[in-house]
Amino acid sequence: MHVADRRHGLDVVAWLGAAGETERDVLVAGLLHDCGKGDTGVGPRIAYALGHRYGRAFWRPAAIVPGWGAAIDRLRVHADSSAELAARAGCSVRTVELIRHQDRPLDPEAGERLRLADEAC
Repeated sequence: MHVADRRHGLDVVAWLGAAGETERDVLVAGLLHDCGKGDTGVGPRIAYALGHRYGRAFWRPAAIVPGWGAAIDRLRVHADSSAELAARAGCSVRTVELIRHQDRPLDPEAGERLRLADEAC
């Protein structure tokens, strides 16, 4: 994991804790929810964020920059790849599903708490 994602995971867990979260599955999901991004640098992250905000067409020109195409692809699918990594590491099914659906939570309570913490940090 990139140092920014490690820091972000710790910040998400701290935010959840300060909000009174005690469920282990939610806290572990907060820590690991971005682990699938890998060691992606700042350039592709900016390009991805802009494409996420203004439309995927923005990613096409960014993807021609050497090394950025694969990084943008990693960012695009990071929820699924983070969930798979968490599953392989032995996390609970609930933690894995909270990570997989971090942007559009299926769990209306715990998933939404995770989403809010992610956006706040």
